[in-house]
Amino acid sequence: MSLARLLAATRAMLGRRTVRLRLTLLYTVLFVSAGAALLGVTYVLVAQSLPSDGKVAVGVDPKLTDICRVSDAPAFDPNLQAKCKALVAAGIQAGAATQRDDTLRNLLIYSLLALAAMTFVAAGLGWVVAGRVLRPLHAITAAAQRASQDTLGERIALTGPDDELKQLADTFDAMLARLDGAFDAQRRFVANASHELRTPLTLMRAAIDVTLAKPDRMPEQLEAMAVEVRGAVDRSEALIDGLLTLARSDRGAAAREPLDLAAIVEDALDVAAAHRDEDVHVTVDAALADAPTVGDRVLLERLAANLIDNAIAYNIPGGWVRVATGTTESTTFLEVSNSGAPIAPEDLPALFEPFRRHDGRAGAPAGVGLGLSIVHAVATAHGARLDARARPEGGLEMALVLARSVGAPSPADHQLTTSIGTAS
Repeated sequence: MSLARLLAATRAMLGRRTVRLRLTLLYTVLFVSAGAALLGVTYVLVAQSLPSDGKVAVGVDPKLTDICRVSDAPAFDPNLQAKCKALVAAGIQAGAATQRDDTLRNLLIYSLLALAAMTFVAAGLGWVVAGRVLRPLHAITAAAQRASQDTLGERIALTGPDDELKQLADTFDAMLARLDGAFDAQRRFVANASHELRTPLTLMRAAIDVTLAKPDRMPEQLEAMAVEVRGAVDRSEALIDGLLTLARSDRGAAAREPLDLAAIVEDALDVAAAHRDEDVHVTVDAALADAPTVGDRVLLERLAANLIDNAIAYNIPGGWVRVATGTTESTTFLEVSNSGAPIAPEDLPALFEPFRRHDGRAGAPAGVGLGLSIVHAVATAHGARLDARARPEGGLEMALVLARSVGAPSPADHQLTTSIGTAS
C-alpha cells in the first residue's frame, strides 16, 4: 500500500471514529498513564536511594587522604594537611553529585524512550485486541444487514464464552426467531383471510349464475338464490368485522375508561340467549359479582361475546356453560368453562390462531375461525393474562385476569406459564 493510500485510509478511519478506534485510543491512553505513573514512582525511588550532597563527606576512605600526610616534611604545617583533606572530600562530593545527576538523567531518558516505544506497541496490540473483541459485532451487523422477510431463518449462532457479546447475539437470534414467526403467521393469516373472503364471493357468483342460466326462472328459485346470497353476505360481513377487530386490538386499547366487566358479560349472555338456535340444548349458569376494571369497552364487549359464543357453539347436546366474574385484591377476572369434546393439551395453542378450530380444520361453516384469536388479541392489548386449560372430561376452562385500575400492576407482568404461551 502506498503512503498516499495509507494516509487516506488513516484519515478515513480517524474521521469515522469507530468503536475499534476509540477502544484502541482508550487502551493506549491507559497504558501511557500507567507507564508514566510507574516511571515517576521509579524515578523518585531511585533519586532517594542515591546519596545526596550533604552525605558524601562522611566516612571518607582513609586511603584517599594518605596523600595529605606531610608530617615527615621538614616544615610540618597542620593547616596544609586539613586543607588537603577538605579538597579530597570536596572532589569526592562533586564526583558523587555528578554521577547521581548522570544516573537520574540517563534513567529518565531511557525510560521515556522505552515508554514511547511501548506506546506504539500497546497501540498496535490494542488495535488487534479490539478487533478480536468486536468481531462478534461484525457478525451481528452482517446478519442485521442481510435480514429481510425472506432471510429471517438465518441465525448468528455465536459460540464462545457466555459474555455480554454472546448474550447480545443470542438476543438478536431470539428477535429474528420472533420476527420469523410473526411474518410466517402474517403470511398464513393473509392466505387464510383471502381464502375466507373468496369463498362467499364464489358461493354468491355460483348461486347467481345457476339461477340466471335457467330459461324459466320461478319466484321460488329467485327467493332461494336471494337467501343463499344473503347467507354469503352475512358470512363476509362477520369475517370483515372480525378482521377489523383484530386490527384494532393490535394497535392496543385506544380508549381506557372505568367499567364493570360483570355488566358487559351480562349483556353478552342476553345477546347469546336471544340468538341461540332452538335445537341447541345447553345450560348456562352465571355467577356475576361486581368486576370493576379499566379498558376499551368495545373490545371487551367483543371479547366477552366471543368467549360465551365459543363455549356454546363448541359444546355437546345437554352440555353446560359456567360464567363467573369477580375481583381479587388488585385484579378483576372473568372465567368461562364449558363441557364439550375432549381437546388434547398440545392442540390448545392452535385454537388461538386465526381460522383454526380444535379439530384442526381451517375456518368453519358456522363461523369464521376468528373468535379466540380476537380474545387473545384483546387480552394482549389490555396487558391481561389469558389462561386456557383443557378439561380431562372434555371442554375448556378459560380465565381472563385484568388490572382493576389505572396504575395497578399488569397481570401479564406476573404471568408464569399458560397453555397459550406459544400462541402469541
